[in-house]
Amino acid sequence: MSTSTSAEPVVLALDGGSSKTDAVLVAADGTLLGRARVGPSNHQLVGVDAAMDALGAAVAAATEDAGIDEPPFPLCPTGVYCLAGVDLPVDEEHLAPAIALRGWTGVDLLYNDTFAVSRAGSTAPWGIGVVCGSGLNCAGVGPDGTAVRFPALAELSGDFAPGGSWLGVRALGLALRATDGRGPSTVLSRLVPAHFDHVDAEAVLTAVYTGALPYGRLFELARVLLNAAADGDVPSRQAADVLADEVATFVRAAITRLGVADTEVEVVLGGGIFDTRDAGFQARVATGIHALAPRARLLRLDAPPVLGAGLLGLDAIGADDEAKARLRAALTAS
Repeated sequence: MSTSTSAEPVVLALDGGSSKTDAVLVAADGTLLGRARVGPSNHQLVGVDAAMDALGAAVAAATEDAGIDEPPFPLCPTGVYCLAGVDLPVDEEHLAPAIALRGWTGVDLLYNDTFAVSRAGSTAPWGIGVVCGSGLNCAGVGPDGTAVRFPALAELSGDFAPGGSWLGVRALGLALRATDGRGPSTVLSRLVPAHFDHVDAEAVLTAVYTGALPYGRLFELARVLLNAAADGDVPSRQAADVLADEVATFVRAAITRLGVADTEVEVVLGGGIFDTRDAGFQARVATGIHALAPRARLLRLDAPPVLGAGLLGLDAIGADDEAKARLRAALTAS
């Protein structure tokens, strides 16, 4: 809930993804003035026009939450747009003019949403963020402000294990291979069909093939596989290790490109896959990162990513630490 105040907004910050879009309006002293959540705004999934409409709905709802009856145009001087799907320069070429055309903010700062995760979880304006949910992506900012990111377009961009979606599909594949003799025995041949209340793995395959079971629901099997790995299932352990190694590979590449291997660089871990009870997955990620950067500090994200977008805005206007602490407290309060 927003804080009642007569202060004017100076930062509009948005975190837009494939399932939801969060927006906040922030005063110069870090006071949270308005907050809202609407549907998805990933232009790769819904198109540029629909993405802009979703952002507009979020802006309008946050403005209403702030109690601003007659919003000015632009609404505030600085806008931070941390959006999923901003993977390549061509994405910025499409989105930047579309955002500017709406005129929500005087200055528009456009980032991939992974930068919001990094800033939300770090204690400093620089660090590395890695998101492992249905997909996998990584971005980082060095002490000198240098930014690095990755295309993160699954197999198209050379990703060996692109996140939880890959792990869920692998779970079904392992169950099928165990059933038809191509692979070793695994508890997944029982757990996978049980998860969807089907008789066997082939029935799950048939349901996906015919459209009776949406392909996207296979992501749910990532947690099934990680739990099996935690319980000692060898094929599940091997698959989980592939994803853990890919996470560490992304982070090591970012560390190398930023030249911070010898520092206490903060690595923020965001996304549902990191909520696993599989200690082996967590340990393998940490070991892989520390092999290059032994002083790196791994931090689990415990704040909404839109906080990172807001902090990037406060960074941009030169706000003091007290303002940033105020916003962090407001957005992490239970």
